[in-house]
Amino acid sequence: MNQTAQVPIPRSIKVEACAQAAHEMNRLWSFAHGDASHKPWSEAPDWQKQSAIKGVEGVLSGNSPVAQHEAWCEDKVKNGWVYGPVKDPERKTHPCLVAYEALSETDRLKDTLYVGTVTLIAQVLGLEPGA
Repeated sequence: MNQTAQVPIPRSIKVEACAQAAHEMNRLWSFAHGDASHKPWSEAPDWQKQSAIKGVEGVLSGNSPVAQHEAWCEDKVKNGWVYGPVKDPERKTHPCLVAYEALSETDRLKDTLYVGTVTLIAQVLGLEPGA
């Protein structure tokens, strides 16, 4: 019988895998709704990757889509972003810096898909919520 020992995957690798999957889902969702500005994970700037990783931690701690959006807004504001009609990383403006209820249905669904994607990938990888 040939058994190979499984090497445990570090939690940080699992979290980043969840962030990458959620980022790509976000990118595809945005593209399907007319926004082709999102770059693939491999080309995404560090601030965007760090935001996705923080989002994963939020989902793993139990954030609902509403709580997830609120945490995202708080993080953006803390990093100098403000509401603006157009997403502009250089000017740090974003049209989604509004209360969850003020988001479009498309953006509310994007938050729901983000939480669902993270939850599913975390389950597949054996990454326990709150761990």
